[in-house]
Amino acid sequence: MSSDEGSVLESGHVLIVCTGNICRSPYIERVLAHELAGKGITVSSAGTGALVGAPVDVQSASRITGAGAVADEFAARQITRDIVAAADLVISATRDHLSTVVPLYPRALRYSFALHDLGDLLTDVTEADIEATAGANRVAKVAAAAIAKRGTVSPRLAEDSGIIDPFQRDAPAFDQMVAEVSESLPAVVSALRGATASQVDRGL
Repeated sequence: MSSDEGSVLESGHVLIVCTGNICRSPYIERVLAHELAGKGITVSSAGTGALVGAPVDVQSASRITGAGAVADEFAARQITRDIVAAADLVISATRDHLSTVVPLYPRALRYSFALHDLGDLLTDVTEADIEATAGANRVAKVAAAAIAKRGTVSPRLAEDSGIIDPFQRDAPAFDQMVAEVSESLPAVVSALRGATASQVDRGL
């Protein structure tokens, strides 16, 4: 195995968290995994109050397939300490979700972010910034680069910091969810796969 192959195989694990694990986090999980295909990065999701065993909500599923990703073979799961501990980066739909994530595994405070906050922190991060950080893999290094930007990026107001929960709502709420995710996910994709933001704007 070449060193390049090894780096791909050990590129890390991203965990996406929302409440029920059937609307927001599956959408982010599957779209992010699609955008990172071939990079050796694992993406999974869980919920703080998961509808355990449930498939992706049909409205989210249609938007996942619309983004070119795959929505099937999914079952919602409840977040646990082991799930958080196995991640190199935790991305939540809202800041409130982190109040459940971090107590499960306090070390996760160093690699857990609400999506909008993470996108803001990574917007101006360069490849040199990422390479200069300590981390066991690409995902861990991106998390460390985001942490390094804290204190230099003004945080959003609380009302602007979360992704809308469209659960049991109509189609416009799901469209708003997609739009809000699309605001911040390109910067995350860019940092994780080492591309420029303009290269990941399509379809997000």
